[in-house]
Amino acid sequence: MQRIETQRRKAYIIRLAIIQLLVTLMAMLLAYSSTQLAGVTSVLKGALVALLPHAFFVYRMGFLHTNVSQRSAMLLRAEAGKFGLTVALFTAVFVAVPPSNPASFLALMSRLF
Repeated sequence: MQRIETQRRKAYIIRLAIIQLLVTLMAMLLAYSSTQLAGVTSVLKGALVALLPHAFFVYRMGFLHTNVSQRSAMLLRAEAGKFGLTVALFTAVFVAVPPSNPASFLALMSRLF
């Protein structure tokens, strides 16, 4: 029974990742049509800031292979790590490589979370 549930969760995570990548590609095409390459890079930066913490969260949760008593602690650690990584990536993007089109950057962030 647990094996079927684990496979179902893995399939859900894979479907979610594919949908997020498709949304990113569509947003990049829309940005290219309106702002050319500057918008595309902003969308790509926004997608990375959204997707990397999500991937970290999934990795830290480990597809919930542990028993019930450890899940809440794992969830809290994974969520705290995701939040910290999101803050660090936002800071890095806005300080080191400011997006040329902040509207494109933040628009994709709101769609992916």
